[in-house]
Amino acid sequence: MTRERIHLFDTTLRDGQQTPGIDFSVEDKIAIAKLLDEFGMDYVEGGYPGANPTDTAFFAEKRTQSAKFVAFGMTKRAGVSASNDPGLAALVQSKSDVICFVAKSWDYHVRVALGCTNEENLDSIKASVEAAIAAGKETLVDCEHFFDGFKANPDYALACARTAFEAGARWVVLCDTNGGTQPLEVRDIVAKVIAAGVPGENLGIHAHDDTGQAVANSLAAVEAGVRQIQGTLNGIGERCGNANLISIIPTLALKPAFSERFETGISTEALAGISRLSRAFDELLNRAPEAQAPYVGMSAFATKAGIHASALAKDPATYEHVPPEAVGNRRKVMVSDQGGKANFVAELKRRGIEVPQGGDRLDALISVVKAREAEGYAYEGADASFELLARKMLHTVPEFFRVTSFRCMVERRFDAIGQLKTVSEAIVKVLVDGEEKMSVAEGHGPVNALDLALRKDLGKFQHEIGDLELVDYKVRILNGGTEAITRVLIESRDATGARWWTVGVSDNIIDASFQALMDSIVFKLMKNREMAGLVAAE
Repeated sequence: MTRERIHLFDTTLRDGQQTPGIDFSVEDKIAIAKLLDEFGMDYVEGGYPGANPTDTAFFAEKRTQSAKFVAFGMTKRAGVSASNDPGLAALVQSKSDVICFVAKSWDYHVRVALGCTNEENLDSIKASVEAAIAAGKETLVDCEHFFDGFKANPDYALACARTAFEAGARWVVLCDTNGGTQPLEVRDIVAKVIAAGVPGENLGIHAHDDTGQAVANSLAAVEAGVRQIQGTLNGIGERCGNANLISIIPTLALKPAFSERFETGISTEALAGISRLSRAFDELLNRAPEAQAPYVGMSAFATKAGIHASALAKDPATYEHVPPEAVGNRRKVMVSDQGGKANFVAELKRRGIEVPQGGDRLDALISVVKAREAEGYAYEGADASFELLARKMLHTVPEFFRVTSFRCMVERRFDAIGQLKTVSEAIVKVLVDGEEKMSVAEGHGPVNALDLALRKDLGKFQHEIGDLELVDYKVRILNGGTEAITRVLIESRDATGARWWTVGVSDNIIDASFQALMDSIVFKLMKNREMAGLVAAE
C-alpha cells in the first residue's frame, strides 16, 4: 500500500524568532538553517526580507542545499499594484525558492487591521500569488486567523482559501493564529474546506500552542486531509509557542496510526538524530534542554520506581511506548529513595561500574543513597555525584586533591567615587601531592569567587580543567526560614560537549555550593582518565 507524503515546513527562523528573549543573528540563522537542511526538512522559512537588516542580509544568498528556502511577507497593499509594492518586490528579489504570503482570512481583521474591503483583500491575495508565480517562485498563502475567521464568517474565510488556490498557490495554509481552536474543531473545519473545493494535498496547518494542543491540532488536521505541517524546533514561538516539530516528527514516523498511512522526508537514520538536533538547538539558544520534553528529553525514558525498573530489565516495552534509540535518546533508570535494588544494578551497569560479588557493599550504597536523599540530596538529578559516590563505595576514587579549608567574604561598601559596590572574595587551601596551595579570587558573588579560587591552582592537574565550564546553577530551599537546609545543583560541561550534574546539601548555601563544585572537578578528572563519564559522553 502506497503511503501519502506529509511535507514538513519549519518556521523556526521566522515565527520562532517571535519568542520573547530570542533574537537570531545572521550567523545564528545560517547555523540553524544548516541543521534543518541536513536533518531533512522539506521547507525552511528564513524570515521576512526587507523587514529588517538581519533578514535582508540572510536572504542575500540561498541558505539551503536540499530544503526549499522560503521567504515570508505580506500580500500587496490594497490600492497599490503588485508591480509597485515595495514589500512584494523584496520577496521576489530575494534568493528564495518559495514565497509564503500571509493573508487576512477573518473579515474582522480585514476591516480593523487592513482597513480595506473584503473584495480588496481577495484581490491582494490573487495578485500577489500571480506575481510570485510569474517570478518563478513556488507560492504559499498563510491564511491568518483562518479558524477564528471561519467560525465568524465561513463564507469569507473559504473565499480567501479558494482565491489563493485558484490563483495557483501550491499550498493554502490554515492558521490557528490565536491558538485557541480545539482538535475536534480543526478536524471539522478542515473537512469543510476540502468539501468546498481546496484539495487536502494543497492544504497545510499552522497551529499555535495557547491551549497546549498545537501538536494535537496539527495531527488532527492531517487526519482530516492536510498534507503539510508547519512548526518550529522545540515548539518555540510567540506567546505559548508553535507546534513542536520535534514531537510531531517521531509521532508520524513511529506511531502506526500515522506511519502506516503517511511518510515524511525524514529518514530512519535522521530520526535517530532528532534528540541531538533538539539539544543542539537549545545549546545555540544558550538555554537548558527541557528534561521532560516528549521523545527527546533526558527524562523521556527515565524510570524511578523500583517495580518499573524491574519490569524494564525483563522487557523494555513494559514501560516504553517507543524504543528510545529510535529517536537518539536512551533509557535511564534513576536512583532515589523510591528505587529498589534493580534500579541501582541497572544504573551501575549502564555506567560501566562492576557490582562486586558477595559482601554487602551494594546494600551499603543503597542505604547511603536513601539516607542522603532523606537529608535533601537528589541523586536522580545529579548523575555525576551519584557516580562518584558509587565508585567510592564499591571500588575506589583517587584523591587528586584535598581541600583543607576555604573562606568566603562578601563586602558591601562605597568605592572611591561614592558608588555602592558588593565585592566577593574567596580563599581556598588545597593539598596536591602533599604540597599546600592557597588561591585567592574575586568573583561575581561568593559562589563564583569560590569556583575561581578552587580552580586557580590544582598543580599538575591544572591543565586538565581548562575547558571545564559551569553552565547552570540551581538552588532549592528544602524547609522554611533563613536557617533552612539548601540543595544546590550545578551543571558542568567540557570541550567534548559532555554535560553532568553534581549536588551539594547544607544549611549553608556556600558550603552546599562548594560540595557540588568539588564533585564537578573530581568527576572531570576521572572522566579525563576514562574512569568515569561513560554516560556523560553519550
